[in-house]
Amino acid sequence: MSIISIDGVDIAPGEHRQVMITIPRLCDWGDLRLPVHIVRGKQEGPVLAVTGAVHGDEINGTEIIRRLLKKPFLKKLTGTLIAVPIVNVFGFLNQDRYLVDRRDLNRSFPGSKKGSVAARIAHIIMTEIIAKSTHLIDLHTGSLHRENLPQIRVNTNSQPLKEMALAFRAPVILHSEGTESTLRVAAERAGCQAILYEAGEALRFDEVAIRVGLRGITGLMKHIGMLPSLKLKPSTVVSSMTQSSYWIRANHGGTMRVFKRLGKGVQPGEVLAVISNPSGIEEFDVVANQSGIIIGRNNLPLVHEGAALFHIASFDALHEAADSVKEMTECFDNREDYF
Repeated sequence: MSIISIDGVDIAPGEHRQVMITIPRLCDWGDLRLPVHIVRGKQEGPVLAVTGAVHGDEINGTEIIRRLLKKPFLKKLTGTLIAVPIVNVFGFLNQDRYLVDRRDLNRSFPGSKKGSVAARIAHIIMTEIIAKSTHLIDLHTGSLHRENLPQIRVNTNSQPLKEMALAFRAPVILHSEGTESTLRVAAERAGCQAILYEAGEALRFDEVAIRVGLRGITGLMKHIGMLPSLKLKPSTVVSSMTQSSYWIRANHGGTMRVFKRLGKGVQPGEVLAVISNPSGIEEFDVVANQSGIIIGRNNLPLVHEGAALFHIASFDALHEAADSVKEMTECFDNREDYF
């Protein structure tokens, strides 16, 4: 069985090691390091990378990975798990989405060895993590003040990627070929099969999102043969797939009162919220254009004209999709664990 080397450290079969990769220094000359956990089974198999906090304030993924690394079933692992709980260390420390130079790390891949801070970190991730992985799960949340329903974003035109998404069993699978220079797209072009998990809100732990994510990673590991003997409790969540979604934006600025929660179905013409003039009596309805399910929502009551308010996914079988969301809540809410 081959040796895997991360940043010059060799990890042999059966070993669990933490490697701290040095990343670009800042003006104070202090060292910052990127924590990487490598768990190797005794038998050859897939190499799964799981990354969290590519955007530094998206911390649900960090907690998902922390819980994953504590699971006793990793002792029965086939293949290798490479877990990076905090990719954007700078943003994580500053509770910020971006890097110190205000660049978006997830628009900087595959990066370069002699480029910006973002490009150099992206290059490290590509050469030290992705180049050694066969599969990738990239964990994200909504951006600041935006909350996402647990969902997988994946290029469903690829049958292997579609099967990975179905094995994860998030309630919603949204077709997305990806944005240029993202980690997911760069990984796919490097030959690593990649999906993206979106759930929750920046700088907030969302317990349901964390549990769905942990259960999803475990199900995917079983699907690709990393946990052949693991017996999972049966999940009644069936993923609903969609090719299309749209954002409803504010046509007026003001204060917003929301009537529809995340995960709820909407119908054309239905009023989802009201925007009011904060110093007067004028009110403006926020109306759905077509039927669907709310998979993303702006939680900030103060909105400017043009602000994105609701992300609506369209489904051919709307009732089935709504049932899947309901089943997710019943399965994963108010439980200590789902194993």
